[in-house]
Amino acid sequence: MTYHGSVKVGGAPAVRELAELMITKVAVGPYDNDAYLLRCRATDEQLLIDAANDASTLITLVGDGGLAKVVTTHRHQDHWQALAEVAAHTGATTLAGRADAEAIPVPSDVLLDDGDTVAFGAIELRAIHLVGHTEGSVALLYDDPKGHPHLFTGDCLFPGGVGNTFGDPAAFDHLIDDVEHKLFDVLPDETWVYPGHGNDTTLGAERPNLAEWRARRW
Repeated sequence: MTYHGSVKVGGAPAVRELAELMITKVAVGPYDNDAYLLRCRATDEQLLIDAANDASTLITLVGDGGLAKVVTTHRHQDHWQALAEVAAHTGATTLAGRADAEAIPVPSDVLLDDGDTVAFGAIELRAIHLVGHTEGSVALLYDDPKGHPHLFTGDCLFPGGVGNTFGDPAAFDHLIDDVEHKLFDVLPDETWVYPGHGNDTTLGAERPNLAEWRARRW
């Protein structure tokens, strides 16, 4: 089945098979959060991005293979509602951006800074610190050696714009600058974007709109 990246709460997950990585996307909770289970195909070791809600769904998704790590993309509570239960059930190591970790009620075992490597099995992700939606948001980049990059952006980048900066002009300026310079300036159009809510997109689909986003201020 062709991966489409469109999922609904209570519906079936969407599964993407890469040469070395399996990506399973599921929607959970009242805010239609996206959670992503990544599995190394060489070792079957797994990592979860955002234990957002509905712990039973996420634990079922993990299955008997166990869970090595859970990364929380940022401190907003809709992205960690199931974290305590998932971490307790699986024993997974918890990770979050350094500047957001104190606001997440489940202690972070590992604090992430810009450029840090998050490894599981034979897979490596790179943490990209993006400021504006929150102080400590992190995106995660998988640079597929046999394909194009895959970018998990939390609430910092969506189809149609950057994340909410809650009417703070300085926060918007920081986020749009980070998104443009750390993502669009260094990654190719083929980069697939997996956001914290809603459908996927690509950097190529969004790149022509950067000037419009800056002008409209959201």
